[in-house]
Amino acid sequence: MKRFSNLFLVSLLSGVTTLGAYKLLFDNNGYLSGNKNSVVTLASNSYGRQVGLSAEPVDFTEAAEKTIHTVVHVKNVSRTTISNPILEYFYGYKGDQQQEQIGTGSGVIISEDGYIVTNNHVIKDATEIEITLNNKKSYKAKLIGTDSKMDIALLKIDASEKLPYTTFANSDSVKIGEWVLAVGNPYNLTSTVTAGIISAKARNLDTSGIQSFIQTDAAVNPGNSGGALVNTRGELIGINTMISSPTGSYAGYSFAIPSNLARKIIEDLMEFGNVQRGVLGVEGGELNALASKELGVPETEGFYIKKVSKKSGAEKAGLEKGDIIIKLDDQNINTYADLSGYINTKRPNNKVQVTFIRDGKNKVVPVVLSKNEFFSTEFKGLELENIDDADKNKFHLDYGVKIKSITNENLKQYQEELLGNIILSIDNVKAKDLETVSKIFNNKESNQSIRMEMINKKGQLIQIII
Repeated sequence: MKRFSNLFLVSLLSGVTTLGAYKLLFDNNGYLSGNKNSVVTLASNSYGRQVGLSAEPVDFTEAAEKTIHTVVHVKNVSRTTISNPILEYFYGYKGDQQQEQIGTGSGVIISEDGYIVTNNHVIKDATEIEITLNNKKSYKAKLIGTDSKMDIALLKIDASEKLPYTTFANSDSVKIGEWVLAVGNPYNLTSTVTAGIISAKARNLDTSGIQSFIQTDAAVNPGNSGGALVNTRGELIGINTMISSPTGSYAGYSFAIPSNLARKIIEDLMEFGNVQRGVLGVEGGELNALASKELGVPETEGFYIKKVSKKSGAEKAGLEKGDIIIKLDDQNINTYADLSGYINTKRPNNKVQVTFIRDGKNKVVPVVLSKNEFFSTEFKGLELENIDDADKNKFHLDYGVKIKSITNENLKQYQEELLGNIILSIDNVKAKDLETVSKIFNNKESNQSIRMEMINKKGQLIQIII
């Protein structure tokens, strides 16, 4: 009987083992079942979850469909008159010849009544501008205004019907790694679309540190300048502007002007006819490991204030040399491009909440931005100011800074010849305005000599070294 009981127990255990093995290996949810989409978890439900084995694909079709009809081809025709002095001298032939040059690019329709934004370099020196829509209709365009510093131009066409247009998104909210589409209309081939991700924000490619680009790896080639950079909802987050390449063709990175900045410039051109720039009123530089060590501060991110401009909003708010700006409103400030990019979206008299570090403590003050024209900068005994419209018209200039006063004893004897002169370049760097000049001076030692090219009051080009 005992032997029978042992035999029965062994048989029972064998059966249970066989059934368990079948369930584990061959049942619907077993390892060897035909159901390949399930993942067995050995932990309890409170710790384990079922995981998909493939990523859900991103669908760009809706964004592409919305955008391609809003991106246009821009044709720039410039005509110049040329003469042949040799023919004139020997044969008395004075017939001038017209030379025509054609440039192309892209643009983005931003309103149903025909306003179009593009790059300034796409339409620079244009005698005639022609717009071709994605449906092949062509129109002559009127230039409303430009901002050469930010490379933005606003055009207008008069169409017989309401036009499709792209809506603006908040470019401050875009994230690194976010999918984007670059849409252009190069060579009048109708709109083309490429995809990529945002590689970086607040990229500065300009020696003046004025611009602040969105960097992407979406393929952009010549002819796509002025086209749209959109998110997966088809909303405009940037205007494609340039590529970084040793060959002139796409090689991995492209750059776009953020939509918030482009929108502000466009609104200024529409409302005022020119760009209204607000100024915080501080000079300095961004922090990094090396700069922080030299300055003796523990922070390695932020904007370190070296100087506060007199009568500026920063001075009135109590900002001081040595303060470190880490935030403007809700925007984190890690680099100079972060700061300049955000301030460039503001106008004079706008109020900005500035968060800064002083003596290891965070402080917040409201700063009212001032007009750029009110400021001057001083270096080596020369006080400089921006040129005004009268100077621009008189000397046919669109940039430069004027010598306002001289305190340099070595230059006092030349005061009469130098006062009122307009500086065009400093050490071969274009002196666009006070912002760029201040940045040039910040990188110079006081004992370093500098070469300046300028126009005197008679319109003559001269050079001096101080």
